[in-house]
Amino acid sequence: MPKDKSRKAESGQVPIKWEDDVAGHDYAAAHAYLSIKLTESATEKLVTRLRKAKLTTRRANDILRASGLTAAPLDDPGVVKDLIKVIEGKPLSPVLVVGGADGTDIADGFHRVSLVYRIDPYGDVPLKLADAGRPAGDS
Repeated sequence: MPKDKSRKAESGQVPIKWEDDVAGHDYAAAHAYLSIKLTESATEKLVTRLRKAKLTTRRANDILRASGLTAAPLDDPGVVKDLIKVIEGKPLSPVLVVGGADGTDIADGFHRVSLVYRIDPYGDVPLKLADAGRPAGDS
């Protein structure tokens, strides 16, 4: 059963529930995104690192700052889709983030990070981090 790992909700605020692990289809989404930026071999290795990474948490504002992104607005279709899940009490999947010498990138979960940021910029987001800058032979 998914745990409610959200911070204590303020009066009238719906807490965000999170799955205990990343949904399988999110790795496929991360692969699709990363394959636009990297070679197939590098993408495969990075997704393998994401699968092996331990779940941790970071604040929404820190994830966005590190990736150089601005949160999508609440009326963005992807954010709305996740907001509806939250209102219905459904848990969200943790986010997949990669970092390296070229910076940090949200491989999957940009809309989930944006939703958390719009509700509470300092809200915790469960995620898996993988280092894209490690030597190609490392996994």
